[in-house]
Amino acid sequence: MKVKVVNHSKHPLPEYHTEHSAGLDLKANLELPVKIESLERVMIPTGLFIALPDGFEAQVRPRSGMTWKTGISIINSPGTIDADYRGEIKVVLINLSREPYTVHDGDRIAQLIISRYQQIEWEKVEGLDETIRGAGGYGSTGK
Repeated sequence: MKVKVVNHSKHPLPEYHTEHSAGLDLKANLELPVKIESLERVMIPTGLFIALPDGFEAQVRPRSGMTWKTGISIINSPGTIDADYRGEIKVVLINLSREPYTVHDGDRIAQLIISRYQQIEWEKVEGLDETIRGAGGYGSTGK
């Protein structure tokens, strides 16, 4: 699938790092480093603008290694980019650690995953079919 992209960043377009990678690494596009204090949120620009085909969305997700090593994550994870959005992709990072963290230009800050979706129509009914699980949730299927 081809996706139209405008790159206003100083960096090459995101690439898949392995043959079976699902996500493309998004990089910070910054003039100056951005320091994130403990529990602070910041919006980091990427310089990328995309046009997705109808029926697709882009999901912005945390990078697992970054979250584990630094405590930096994405506050609205996954962030959804709709097919009709034409603005810059920005990533809302949060520092969940006790130590300040500095984001530098070109740092890999998130993953971008393209997913197919389908819109629904509600069918209002009086009840739902029975299943073995029923209404059990929030840990009800295991210990």
